[in-house]
Amino acid sequence: MSKTFKTSVNNTFDFEIKDDDISNLDALQISESKFHVLEQNKSYHAKIIREDFNKKAYEVKINNNTYNISILNDLDTLIKDMGFAVGATKHIGSIKAPMPGLILEINVKANQEVKEDDPLLILEAMKMENIITSPTDGVIKSISVNKGDAVDKNQLLIEFNA
Repeated sequence: MSKTFKTSVNNTFDFEIKDDDISNLDALQISESKFHVLEQNKSYHAKIIREDFNKKAYEVKINNNTYNISILNDLDTLIKDMGFAVGATKHIGSIKAPMPGLILEINVKANQEVKEDDPLLILEAMKMENIITSPTDGVIKSISVNKGDAVDKNQLLIEFNA
């Protein structure tokens, strides 16, 4: 059974390409990112300038013209139609204590910009130090605890701007 790929070029032109079309393509790889392609007796020089495999997005230069291309297979299309997306942005409004403990250190301030996995604070629980990291990129709206505070499970620790 032939697979079909939905391809969008510069968010303007949409194509459906079958894997048979790809296997019949007369293309020669010249280097890791450069290709020579023959299509209907015309010669094309193609170079992949940028690729984001997770988003399946590519910037390709063909005969000195640059194109932004996205490629979706049947599963990607189904996931998109269901309202999900690979690598979708997480929307987190707050961080709550995952367990009761003691706040040993706070590494952020209100209005501070943080990146995903940046350390926010250290929570000591059961004689272990747990580094609570940011689950997403964002800006700290408020910090509801202070160094030395004892916290309960699910107690609000940090809020993010919406």
